[in-house]
Amino acid sequence: MDSTAQDQAQAEVAFDVFSRQCVSRGTLEHVTGRWGALTLGALHDGSFRFNELRRRVDGVSEKMLSQTLHALERDGLVHRDAQPTNPPRVDYRLTPLGREIADRLMNLIHFVEGRMDGVLEARERYDKRVAGGR
Repeated sequence: MDSTAQDQAQAEVAFDVFSRQCVSRGTLEHVTGRWGALTLGALHDGSFRFNELRRRVDGVSEKMLSQTLHALERDGLVHRDAQPTNPPRVDYRLTPLGREIADRLMNLIHFVEGRMDGVLEARERYDKRVAGGR
């Protein structure tokens, strides 16, 4: 099967993230994993150089940020713009698809942040109940 036939066959497949063979699982993992979500959220604010992004996503290692950016770039969510300057300048920004996903992700982030009082109360109730049952 040539690559055109493979592309057409894949385009006809309905994506189902709940199927273990669905390729969408990888992208979902890149978007919803800790570093992917935080990186997309940070890039929602604009274009960043690597070290600026690393400072913004507090706690991420250089290696993990690099791997995350490569995965998001491969998925078409992040654009890497390398300028031929000395020293080289590389900027990262969201693609239109990345912006769409980041918009939805930011809604979820803001929702979670806005409900943290309830989450913390639930944790406290749970911890008391579990500690009392021992």
